[in-house]
Amino acid sequence: MRTALHAAVLASVEGRLAATDALLASAYPGDDGSRQPVHTVYVPADRYVPELPTVWGRAALAAVDAAGGVEAVAVSVGVDPELAAAIAPLVREKLEREPIEDLRIDFEDGYGDRGDDIEDAEAVRAAKRVAAAEGAQFAPPFIGIRFKSFEAATRARGIRTLDLFVTALVAHGGLPDGLALTLPKVSTVEQVEAMGEIMAALERMLGLPDGRLRFEVQVETPQLVLGADGRSPVARLPLAAPGRISGLHYGTYDYSASLQIAAGYQSMEHPAADLAKGIMQLAVAGTGIRLSDGSTNILPVGDRTEEAWRLHARLVRRSLERGFFQGWDLHPHQLPTRFIATYAFYREGYGAASARLRTWRDDAAERAAGTVLDEPATVRALAAFVLRGVQCGAIEAAEVTADTGIDEPELAALAHPKHRQEAP
Repeated sequence: MRTALHAAVLASVEGRLAATDALLASAYPGDDGSRQPVHTVYVPADRYVPELPTVWGRAALAAVDAAGGVEAVAVSVGVDPELAAAIAPLVREKLEREPIEDLRIDFEDGYGDRGDDIEDAEAVRAAKRVAAAEGAQFAPPFIGIRFKSFEAATRARGIRTLDLFVTALVAHGGLPDGLALTLPKVSTVEQVEAMGEIMAALERMLGLPDGRLRFEVQVETPQLVLGADGRSPVARLPLAAPGRISGLHYGTYDYSASLQIAAGYQSMEHPAADLAKGIMQLAVAGTGIRLSDGSTNILPVGDRTEEAWRLHARLVRRSLERGFFQGWDLHPHQLPTRFIATYAFYREGYGAASARLRTWRDDAAERAAGTVLDEPATVRALAAFVLRGVQCGAIEAAEVTADTGIDEPELAALAHPKHRQEAP
């Protein structure tokens, strides 16, 4: 067939777009489909012991049992009674088996300044306890530390704690698969670049594979959302430390206080919080960097238990609906509503999602003949939703196979086709 464009024109286009192709391939690989925890629990470093997840799980169960059980609590926070009955055994089993998915041993705000000798000892002790927890199978799937920020006053201390912790982990059995390192109070791209440099140096010194050490960035300052030059530094982070950043975590209270929002109005759902999180979401779309919402400091204890449970469940649900699949929890009594709200979210959407996936799978012949209009993006979104539900325990993998004819590996391939195609 005759075409009008000459080979020289096509070659020119290829040359012009070579840099774009390279950028899309390197900076926007997409999510890899690995498990993302539904929450991060923060505990001061001196309070961490290997059995802490079990202790928190028992405290959470005692709280819900005192309130009439998981089903009663679910109904009290607004879950439909039929759905509450369905998720109650799942939530109870979760609190018994895996009450904490991600644990952050805190050397920053939750720890303070206790002097160098004490913090040195605590950093090494924390590493030894993590190694012991891994060995005894007490450790949650994800675990690590939050060290002090790279602001001038705390930089040296933060780097030393990070170094001591990682070095001691390597010396006492190696790094956990789910190691998580959190850099707080980031204000500039240069701080993230410095963190990337430190990660690479630690890998060289400790004989670790290139890229083994990754870290989370806490978005807690307005300077990271909107810089002095009128640009958004947070959008530059993926290229500042390529392949190193695992997540962006919104810091509710530091960020709100920086904007002079009165204490009584500091919240995950304040308009200022939504603006910052919307920019975070845009900044990392397609990069594979995960997002985490913040926390609420209204704790479900004493006379405020029921009120605080309702608030927490509503905020968890709100985050999920907005594409933030992870948040922070600060107290054992927040675990029940974390899992109640999360499981209700996935169970409510599972029926429609599984039916549409079944239709998509069964209609392969019609699709090939061009008689069924299915958007690949829609299939990816449906599969990703169900996969997240499976990974957190809200949905059973065998249930998905029975309902859709799709097993978990195929579900992951549908949700994240690029990564599955690249897998060896």
